[in-house]
Amino acid sequence: MTPRTGMILLIDDDPVFTRLLENYIAEQFPLLAVSVCNNPLNALACITRQPYDLILIDFEMPNIDGRKLLTFAVQAGIDKNRVVILSSRDPDYLREHCPMGSCLAVLNKHEVRQKAVLDMLFASISQKAAQTE
Repeated sequence: MTPRTGMILLIDDDPVFTRLLENYIAEQFPLLAVSVCNNPLNALACITRQPYDLILIDFEMPNIDGRKLLTFAVQAGIDKNRVVILSSRDPDYLREHCPMGSCLAVLNKHEVRQKAVLDMLFASISQKAAQTE
């Protein structure tokens, strides 16, 4: 059985953050491939380009924020349970603007404990990729 590659789309206007996360995923989860989109306007085309196992969207970006991209993705047929919103905002603000059930998860991208949640998601996708021809 040849493992397939798990596909992740990372949409964030911070190229330093996306480079760090992309490198981390490549090192820790070699069965995962990351497509990075640093321009939220270009992300509209990226979202529909191919089926992704997981889409990570920054909540605050210029021109189009993460909430609008989430809405676009869901309207384009992406399962909301394949989308994670990343933010630096406090939890109360995020609960108000991204209520429970609007996506798979809303995580603080700078909190170490939240990284464990991402690792669980990456490990799950990697395991599924390894089991698929």
